[in-house]
Amino acid sequence: MSDPWLTIIGLGEDGLAGLSEASRAALATADSIFGGPRHLALAGAGKRGREWPVPFSVAPVLAERGRRVVVLASGDPFWHGAGGSLSSHLTDGEWVCHPAPSTFSLAASRLGWRLEETLCLGLHAAPFERLVPILGRGVRAICLLRDGDAVPALADWLTARGFGASALMVLESLGGPAEKIRRTAAQHCTVRDAAYPVAVAIEADGAAGLPHASGLPDDLFISDGVMTKRPIRALTLSALAPRPGEVLWDLGAGSGSIAVEWCLAAPGARASAVESRTDRAANVRANAAAFGLSHRVTVTEAAWPDALNELPCPDAVFIGGGATAAAIDAVWAAVPAGTRLVVNAVTIETEALLAACHAEKGGSLLRIELAASEPLGRMRGWMPARPVVQWSVTT
Repeated sequence: MSDPWLTIIGLGEDGLAGLSEASRAALATADSIFGGPRHLALAGAGKRGREWPVPFSVAPVLAERGRRVVVLASGDPFWHGAGGSLSSHLTDGEWVCHPAPSTFSLAASRLGWRLEETLCLGLHAAPFERLVPILGRGVRAICLLRDGDAVPALADWLTARGFGASALMVLESLGGPAEKIRRTAAQHCTVRDAAYPVAVAIEADGAAGLPHASGLPDDLFISDGVMTKRPIRALTLSALAPRPGEVLWDLGAGSGSIAVEWCLAAPGARASAVESRTDRAANVRANAAAFGLSHRVTVTEAAWPDALNELPCPDAVFIGGGATAAAIDAVWAAVPAGTRLVVNAVTIETEALLAACHAEKGGSLLRIELAASEPLGRMRGWMPARPVVQWSVTT
């Protein structure tokens, strides 16, 4: 590596005493030292210290390119730290990093937890709903929090969602002289004075958590009644075949249930939902937020045939409403070869369209007929639902 101008240093609560010789040498020769007020004080930055701007930006660091610059971050700078934000703007040879044990590592070592079996989340700048897809009885998670006030807020959030029996370990100032660990239950949490930096370890108990099979109960979603219902949704997700990191177009999104379940199905999967009605677009956003997926589901309020050029390149496309021959042709022309396309039809006219598309372009055509039991006098009978025709094809 050539001589880097930027050194990123992971700093623990033990301050300078916990740094390597290389980290100390970089601090001693730095022209500028960036960090939060706590970091700058721990490192004794003095007049060379520069606090991060609010809102956070790496621009002041990049403006110092060519000078000797140090950035201080908590623990491992590349785990929920500033390292990733900086390195995306730099080339090889411009920077070097000297990490310290992360809060996650310190917490696991104090609790005796296997870190590879523990979920690690940065909730200091994210909503508690990020826990929704992963919490369940027996799950262990370590969560970074923004401040001491977030501890009772997290306990209340867990209790409201049926996880009040969960054991909480409040971990404060790990690795420093003021280190403290307090144990409580979410429903009985009285910790109101936790010192920053603070993390909470959760041993989840109580509710069963969210099912991981496709086809979640309809009542989990906010909807005006227009949505892909549970059994059809499960078959649709099966045809869409979500994989980690892939992108879905959910066109005519309705409630966004397909987009939400696509993201739940695979790590890092993302969805672009397009919905023309303002009220339904609001439902999509609300559902994404409720499942902790606002960062992975984007919503475009428009007639979807007009919005295709603005969307990221997809791996799969679902058309839930508004399918016409021209619209399907537009999708076909807009997506790369190998894209999985699934279209559902409930009207005779759209069914005929899909039959024609199947004859022309191939793929699979499936007719789905379901019935549910309902009271029939003193007994029960089968009430059929409207049949759904599903066309799935790879472009």
